[in-house]
Amino acid sequence: MVSTGSVIYRAGLGKLGGAVTDRLEGKPVAEALNAASRAAIATGSSRGPPSLVSVHRGVDSPFQFYLRRQAKAADAVGITFRDEALGAGAGPRELEDRMRALDRDASVHAVLLEHPLPAPFDFYGAVAQLRPQKDVDGVGAHNLGRLVAQRPVHVPAVALAAVAIAKHYRLPLTGERVAVLGRSETVGLPLVLLLAGKSVGINASVTLLHSQTRDLANALVGHRTIFSCVGRAGLLNRQVVPEGAHVVDVGTSSIPDPNRPGVQIGVGDADARSLDGWAASLTPVPGGVGPVTVAQLMASTVLAWQQLAGREGSE
Repeated sequence: MVSTGSVIYRAGLGKLGGAVTDRLEGKPVAEALNAASRAAIATGSSRGPPSLVSVHRGVDSPFQFYLRRQAKAADAVGITFRDEALGAGAGPRELEDRMRALDRDASVHAVLLEHPLPAPFDFYGAVAQLRPQKDVDGVGAHNLGRLVAQRPVHVPAVALAAVAIAKHYRLPLTGERVAVLGRSETVGLPLVLLLAGKSVGINASVTLLHSQTRDLANALVGHRTIFSCVGRAGLLNRQVVPEGAHVVDVGTSSIPDPNRPGVQIGVGDADARSLDGWAASLTPVPGGVGPVTVAQLMASTVLAWQQLAGREGSE
């Protein structure tokens, strides 16, 4: 049994035993982050609001949904937001030129490059045109290196969001065996460093697993909290998840909607129906890590604004 203030999480005893798998909703976590962002902006309002620019491939790109969410979230906390689309014929050089121009623009405090990008674009080469303070999602080599050294400037928002949910609901982390499924440089690996390191005070004992791990069920034995960011629907079910474990589902993928032919729906890595009554708690998809990620991006934009003003120190 894990106490989370007003909520009690009960260890799963199997659905027939009457156990309850609690939903770790992202909304209250996102609201707390947004309240802190608004308060910070109000304190420094005399020098103007923070500014976030999202660079993407154009109106036909798959990022329109995310851009709308970013614009709405920025407006809600008082951040100036704009998206900049690359022209239809733009290539890698034009993208790097755009990133350098934004880095030089004193009115811009944070820049986000939407990815993945198709060949021949070099995502990391483009991000490298930004100083670390403006690389708001922490995906550049400098920021990732700082995270390894336990002296982060910016950290990928998805990884921070997953940690924020776990800390908000007081999941068992410190000194506990925690599993991370997925090893991407923008989610899985930063998440391992955050959980195992000292920079956010968690100090968990972390096991890194991935899509090539053999016998996943055996590998997960003894882990009380599981973070999954593989992007494989149905990866986690009661055959592989230890009974009573807490699952933070960061994975995203699309599957056909069984009720609407021809329609795709977004799902996570966890099979929520299978884990109902088995896992102690589970983040829903949608409604779990997603809204917290957007709120965390806004919080990181505020931090960039503060850093560039010298309030938090800079490189």
